[in-house]
Amino acid sequence: MKNSPSFSALFVGLAVVAMPLNAQVSPYTDLESREIKALSEGQVRGYLEGRGLSFALAGELNSYPGPRHVIDMADDLELTREQLQRATELFDEMQASAMELGEQYVSAERELDELFAEQSIGDTRLAEVTRTLGRLRGELRYVHLAAHLRMKEILSAHQVAMYDVLRGYGGGGEAGHQHNLD
Repeated sequence: MKNSPSFSALFVGLAVVAMPLNAQVSPYTDLESREIKALSEGQVRGYLEGRGLSFALAGELNSYPGPRHVIDMADDLELTREQLQRATELFDEMQASAMELGEQYVSAERELDELFAEQSIGDTRLAEVTRTLGRLRGELRYVHLAAHLRMKEILSAHQVAMYDVLRGYGGGGEAGHQHNLD
């Protein structure tokens, strides 16, 4: 009787009756305990530490090297002392700007979360905070992409090609990513 269709149907029927008719399982239930609901702890750390957070993928994946990675691969790219110094200065400037903007972004996200949690937000304040968030994300993206743009100016064409190969780009024959290092 355990395996009979009527027993299975009865079991499923009882399980359905036990749940409220309109109950739904939300993919967000695990996010309720976050300090800032819209950001994971890793995202908060990334913003506060000035990390890239994929803001510069348009540059990175189109042969505009990132200064952090260039510094990390200085020997493989055969950077001159001057190139390494310029890359380091560029990275430091980018990271300082990104950290400052990241702090502002996290603060605005925290404010938005608190306003909703306190049930004290109206349309005008919502518009102000979300516009601020959009502006800050745009500025963060600019800071990271501008560093990639400037980094390409510091490197030779051969070093850019080496960078792409060392980062694993270009193997699939995508336009703009096939480089001959000979």
